[in-house]
Amino acid sequence: MTALERYGEFFAGMQPADLDRLDDVFVDNARFRDPFNDVEGIAAIRAVFEHMYANCAEARFEVLESVGEDDIGYLRWRFHFRLKRDKAARRPVDGVSRIVLADDGRVREHVDYWDAAGELYEQFPVIGGLMRWLRSRLAVATD
Repeated sequence: MTALERYGEFFAGMQPADLDRLDDVFVDNARFRDPFNDVEGIAAIRAVFEHMYANCAEARFEVLESVGEDDIGYLRWRFHFRLKRDKAARRPVDGVSRIVLADDGRVREHVDYWDAAGELYEQFPVIGGLMRWLRSRLAVATD
């Protein structure tokens, strides 16, 4: 099993208790970036995931695909979640992460790419309507 596959397994199986093991997974000065955060260091990465678990119930990542060579790889994933105030789960969010590995196999950089507007914001009543309207105004008309 490659280091990328091991990280994909960790990412897919991650639970709040696993945050105590982040130093086994990330180098000390690792960078984590997503549409909301751009942090460096294990403590800051932990804070991002603690915030996620504090606000989301049933939060989990499903790794759909991993592709990599040497020290750079990509994970295609689906994030399943429910906000704690929600009665039902939200539509899953799909994304891709670019992973840069250190020589020891730990993660040096994790950068998420996903469409926050289309995948997340559209699920909320007020902002969702605005996002759908904006998307319809910007899209090419089809016959």
